[in-house]
Amino acid sequence: MKASAAGGSGPVAADLPPLRLGGRANSVRGVLAAGVTIASESGAEGNGADAAPVDALVVTDLANGRWLTGFSGSAMVVVITADDLLVITDGRYATQAPAELEAAGVEGRVTIADRGSKQQEAATAAVEGLGRLALEADNVSWSRYRRFAGEWFPDAELVPSTGVIERLRRTKSPEEVARMAAAAAIADDALAEALPRLAEGPTEAEVAAELDHLMRRLGASGSAFETIVAAGENSALPHARPGPRRIEPGDLVVIDFGAIVDGYRSDMTRTVCVGEPRPPGGKVYEVVRQAQQAGVEAVADGVSCADVDEVCRDIISEAGWGDAFMHSTGHGVGLDIHEAPSLASRSSEVLAAGEVVTVEPGVYLAGSGGVRIEDTVVVTGDGCRRLTCAPKTLVVA
Repeated sequence: MKASAAGGSGPVAADLPPLRLGGRANSVRGVLAAGVTIASESGAEGNGADAAPVDALVVTDLANGRWLTGFSGSAMVVVITADDLLVITDGRYATQAPAELEAAGVEGRVTIADRGSKQQEAATAAVEGLGRLALEADNVSWSRYRRFAGEWFPDAELVPSTGVIERLRRTKSPEEVARMAAAAAIADDALAEALPRLAEGPTEAEVAAELDHLMRRLGASGSAFETIVAAGENSALPHARPGPRRIEPGDLVVIDFGAIVDGYRSDMTRTVCVGEPRPPGGKVYEVVRQAQQAGVEAVADGVSCADVDEVCRDIISEAGWGDAFMHSTGHGVGLDIHEAPSLASRSSEVLAAGEVVTVEPGVYLAGSGGVRIEDTVVVTGDGCRRLTCAPKTLVVA
């Protein structure tokens, strides 16, 4: 199993192949008819016996709504039934919502309503006569559930579903991968431009701000998440926030960031040092590099997520730093920065071709520093293809 690279400057969204989403509604309808997974009272997914067919799904998660319809607005409720798809949003999107559905090839209706009562009327009418509606348990608050049950859908039985659309989102189409590859290439180029500045002694916050600016300048619509730049002792904090600390020679510097292109995200971490790192930084780096390379090489269709985690963890444990690897090895990426599947020791999931995941082992030594190296890869039949291709070079001039 080998990972191949796909680097270079990526195209901006206007140059990418169009996303045609017309078939997604029917995929969701197939799940609804076969039976959705009912969330337990603890919030965890139930087992197979907890699946039950429903008449409609009420989509409130914005990423799920965008995946299903192509609408990228910040406010929407989508109601999908066996023969209808309704997008409810407000007046800010009166032009945008219908245009984005049409561009995506989605057959559906758009209702524009600025008042809650008008939105309620549209939703209630869409499910008239239907008996069982699924809500997204991971997204609906208690107060919103009470409003749905008492006002929007008073005559229906509401059930808490989990993972209906998220499971379908796991496998990315070539068009989705193209957007993620473009986002990754932008991040690669931004890092290459920013790294020479480290020798000037900038603060963590200054480097993070420069990366965010460069990604936008290169064509990204924004940063995939809050950029992490952590130097010296701060690099031992896996999710450190960039602050006023200046980068000095000998510091390990963990840089974790990504770009967004047409809604899709990239995720990459590189650890660098201005000059030679203070001990044991060089040794830690080499162990993590080997673990990360082995993890990437282990990724392939049909491979257990837990097995990928174990490959990375074993190498780090053998070096004596197993307790300092304090997070899972990776996660899915797409419209959200954290999606299924999870590459973790307790995961029961299996990788499949077309999924996009990260491989990001790390070692964090309190008071000294930390190292994390991360790539985003596309799972293939015999391995994976790297989307993030910035060099893994520890020492920068």
